Amino acid sequence: MSHRLFALFALAPVGAWAQGVEFVKANYTKYEYRIAMRDGKKLFTSVYLPKDSSRTYPILLNRTPYSVGPYGADKYKTDLGPSPLFAREGYIVVYQDVRGRYMSEGEFVNMRPHRAAKGTGDFDESTDTYDTIDWLVKNLPGHNGRVGTWGISYPGFYTAAGMIDAHPAHVAASPQAPIVDWFTGDDFHRNGALYLPHAFNFLAAFGKPRPEPTTKVAPAFEHGTNDGYAFFLRMGPLANADEKFLKNQVAFWNDMMKHPNYDEFWQSRNLRPHLKAIRPAVLTVGGWWDAENIYGALQVYRHVERSSPGAVNLLVMGPWVHGGWSRGEGDRLANVSFHAKTAEFYREQIEFPFFERHLKGKTGVDLPEAYVFETGTNVWRRHGQWPPVGTVARELYLQPKGGLGFAAPAEDGSDEFPSDPAKPVPYTGQVSPRMTQEYMVADQRFAAARPDVLVYQTEVLEEDLTLAGPVTPVLHVATTGTDADWIVKLIDVYPDDYPDPAPNPAEVRMGGYQQLVRGEVFRGRYRNSFEKPEAFVPGRAAKVEYGMNDVFHTFRRGHRVMVQIQSSWFPLVDRNPQKFVEINTAREGDFARAQHSVYRTRALPSLVRVGVLSGRP
Repeated sequence: MSHRLFALFALAPVGAWAQGVEFVKANYTKYEYRIAMRDGKKLFTSVYLPKDSSRTYPILLNRTPYSVGPYGADKYKTDLGPSPLFAREGYIVVYQDVRGRYMSEGEFVNMRPHRAAKGTGDFDESTDTYDTIDWLVKNLPGHNGRVGTWGISYPGFYTAAGMIDAHPAHVAASPQAPIVDWFTGDDFHRNGALYLPHAFNFLAAFGKPRPEPTTKVAPAFEHGTNDGYAFFLRMGPLANADEKFLKNQVAFWNDMMKHPNYDEFWQSRNLRPHLKAIRPAVLTVGGWWDAENIYGALQVYRHVERSSPGAVNLLVMGPWVHGGWSRGEGDRLANVSFHAKTAEFYREQIEFPFFERHLKGKTGVDLPEAYVFETGTNVWRRHGQWPPVGTVARELYLQPKGGLGFAAPAEDGSDEFPSDPAKPVPYTGQVSPRMTQEYMVADQRFAAARPDVLVYQTEVLEEDLTLAGPVTPVLHVATTGTDADWIVKLIDVYPDDYPDPAPNPAEVRMGGYQQLVRGEVFRGRYRNSFEKPEAFVPGRAAKVEYGMNDVFHTFRRGHRVMVQIQSSWFPLVDRNPQKFVEINTAREGDFARAQHSVYRTRALPSLVRVGVLSGRP
C-alpha cells in the first residue's frame, strides 16, 4: 500500500476499538494554529484539547505529509492518537502538516536531509519538530510539560528525525516503520534495485505538483488494468515511465532517474548517521512482513543502540504488514494464521503502557528491550537485546541435487539457470497493479516450478529450528552477461499432511505450502560498492554477499528449510538488462538473455548465513 493510502487508512476507525466522531466531539475541543518556524514559515497544526480541565495532560504530536484533515475547527477526526486508548485516557493530541504539504507553508523536500551543523535560521525536520514542541508547551493550556511523538511510515521518518537534538520537553518517541534510507533498504530501493510498482504508484500521485495551500488529496494513478505484470512489462524500460505516463510532472521520479547510484543525493537522505545522543525514550516498531519499511525499523533500533548508550531504546517486531499493528486484530496474514490477536496485544500491552510510563509517570510498566513475536511457533518473546542472547552464527550450504544443510558440500559443483528479461519470474501469483502485502508470506510453489529458479531444501527437520537476527546470502556466481540481479528467498516448507484452514472457501491447500519467510534482491553491479558500480566479467566467478532483513522464525519439526535463487522478481523489482548499461536510461535493445551459474565448491561455496537460537524449550 502506498504511504498516502496507508496514512489515510491508518487514521480510520480500528474495528471495535473506534471511539467515533461523536465521542471525540463530546470530549475534545479542536483548535487550528499556524505555528511559525525559526525561518518564519508557518506550519498548519490541529490541536485536540480535552474538555475536562480538572487535570493536566501530556501532549502527543504526529507530523505528517499526508494531511491532518479534516480541516476546519468544527470538523473532527474519528479517532485520536496511536489508538483509541489514548483518547479514552486523556491526552492532548496534535497533528501537523509538514513543511510544504497541504496547508503548511514552505517548500516540501522528500526526506529532507538533516543538517548536522546549523547556522541562524537553518532548519530541517529536527528543528521543525523542536520549534513546534517549543510553541506547544509555551502556548497550550492544561499540559503536564511532557511531549511524545509517534508516526508510521513517512510520519515515522519525521518521528525519528525529531528525536535528534530533541527539545527538553520531548521525552518519548515511537518511530514506527520509519524510513531511514531510500536507496539501500526502504521503500523505493533494496540494495540498489528499484521496487518498481511501489515507487511508480506512490510517486505518480504523491509526487505531482499541487497548488498550495490545499486540502485536496491527489488521486491514485489509474493503470487501466488489474494485471500489474502485464502493465509494467508493456511499459518497457524505466525511461518509458516518464515518457508514457508521468510526462515530466513528477520531479522526484526524475531525480531518482538522475541518481542511479548511491551518491550525495541519496547519502544526504540517510538518517542513520545522525541518530546519536538520543534523549527521548524510544519505542521503535516494525512488522516482520512489512513490504515497505522493515529495514527502517531495524536500522533505527540498531543505530540508537550503538550511538546512544544509556538511552531507553526498545524494539517491537510483530507478524505484521506495513502499519498492521495500528489496526485490526493482527491474527493472520493471507493464508498464514498466528492464532493470536497480535495487534490488539501490542496496542494494549506495549504501545499504550510505554507512553503512559514516559508521559504520565505510571509505574508498574515492565517492557523488555526487545518484545518480538516468534513466527512459526506464534509466541511473543521478551529479550534483553536483539538479536537475543544465545544466537549463534551458522551457515546453510547449497548442496548437490538441490540439497541444503549446515555441513559444507563434500563435492564440487555448480548449478545453472537461464534468465530472460522478456519473461521475468513473477514475484506473486496474485493479479494486482500494486505491490501486494501478502507476497511476504505467499506460497512459492509457483516459482519453484520454473526453470529459471534454483531450489535447495533440507531433509525433514527432526527438531524445531529457530532462526533469529540477520540473514546473509554469500553467493559465488558467474554470468554470461555483464550485470545481473540476485534474489535469495528463505522459505518454510510445510509437511504434506499439514491441515487446510477451516472453514476454507478459497480451497487453499496448506500441505506442502512453501511460505516465504524472507526474500531480498541485490543488484549485482553494487557487489563491491553502492557508489561505484562494476560490471561482471562474463564467465568469471564473482562473490555476491549482502545482508537481508532480520527474521525470528521457528521451522517446526516435520518442516523443511528451503532456499530459492533467481535473477528476476517482476514487477516488484525493475528488470535488469543483464548488460552493464545505465538501467534508468536503457532502451529495449539493451536487454538480453543470460545464463547464470551458482558455484557450490569447497573453494567457492555458496551459502546463507543465519543466526540459530539455541537452548529453546
